[in-house]
Amino acid sequence: MATLTAERGIAPWKRRLYLPAYRVADAARYANISGQTIRNWQHSTDLNRPAIGERDSGESLNYLQLVEVAFVSAMRRAGVKLPEIKNAREYLSVQLKSEFPFAEKSFMTDGKDIWMSLDKIVAGESTQKLVKVNRGGQIAWAEIVATKFTEFEYEDNLAVRWHVAGPESPVLIDPRVSFGSPMVKGISTWAIKGRWDAGESLPDIAEDFQLQSDQVAEALQFEGIKLSELKAWH
Repeated sequence: MATLTAERGIAPWKRRLYLPAYRVADAARYANISGQTIRNWQHSTDLNRPAIGERDSGESLNYLQLVEVAFVSAMRRAGVKLPEIKNAREYLSVQLKSEFPFAEKSFMTDGKDIWMSLDKIVAGESTQKLVKVNRGGQIAWAEIVATKFTEFEYEDNLAVRWHVAGPESPVLIDPRVSFGSPMVKGISTWAIKGRWDAGESLPDIAEDFQLQSDQVAEALQFEGIKLSELKAWH
């Protein structure tokens, strides 16, 4: 299957989408799951289809695989069963000719099934009609589905921003910024934590990076600093 890496004239950051850049342990932490869960989701046999894009043993995840991990994790939290997720991925891979369909299209859920706008599959169709992609294409009206995945922001049918610490948090993963590492306003969270580990105060870090103190606090909490340690600086 052709990928973005084979296309000419494409933006350099899109080429990076396919580079293995995320360790399984880090991806698991970002998605709040275990590394073994990711390995299980990627495992494929004649009787067991993968829930996310596969990778070579021991290799890190690329950005699109990372987004698929995040997407499947969000689906599981919403109550969608894993076999239904696998059905949806297989259906979309064929219908959309997509290597990483969960990263390249936007979806909705009603807590049981996975839906997408029919016009994403059939050109010229109504955007008000939804296809139940884990059920082989049953159609319903958009109004029946209320829950949307607010963790993801899409541009040109690609999840270019993941609100990795929740939709209200300033911590984002964007492949166009900081080489796809978790960041706040373009500043990597690991860089912020490095300053904290060096003994600098929260206000000083905020001033140096031109961030708000609460943004620095969010970044540090994402990096594992306890809230009780941060309160002393507020």
